[in-house]
Amino acid sequence: MTSGSFRERMYLPWWAWPVTIAIVALMAAEIHLGAPGVRVWLPYVLGIPAAVGFLLWLGRLRVEVTEERFEVDDAALPVEFIAEVTPLTGTPLRDALSVGLHPLAFVVQRPWMRGAVKVDLNDPADPTPYWIVSTRHPERLAEALRSAQGAHRPVDDAHPVS
Repeated sequence: MTSGSFRERMYLPWWAWPVTIAIVALMAAEIHLGAPGVRVWLPYVLGIPAAVGFLLWLGRLRVEVTEERFEVDDAALPVEFIAEVTPLTGTPLRDALSVGLHPLAFVVQRPWMRGAVKVDLNDPADPTPYWIVSTRHPERLAEALRSAQGAHRPVDDAHPVS
């Protein structure tokens, strides 16, 4: 497989880590207040590593565009089924994820990311009308999808260029 023309991992913002660890530590302190023995240290030993694991799990998803496929985590879309690509931010993104959302759409949305890309599909065998995928760089992802789509278009032999 060739290296991707776009690759991104959906990591959490830096501030989510200290806030989450502080909340878990505060909850552990609440549990051990006035409790002797194992209950003093057990909430810290179990809670903080569990919180770190949860934060790592939240940032595990990857978005990648190769010459042949658009991959979001374990979902893959061949680029020949891409009809149109639209970068979304602000109000258009909010509308696309609320009142304008089709019930069969494939959505990978992360609230800490302020941008997304809407990928309309042209596969008659697939009931999914489009994908909406969060990204930190909606313009770059849209451009990578368009270039992969353009590189994969069939050449029309019936009408050669003069």
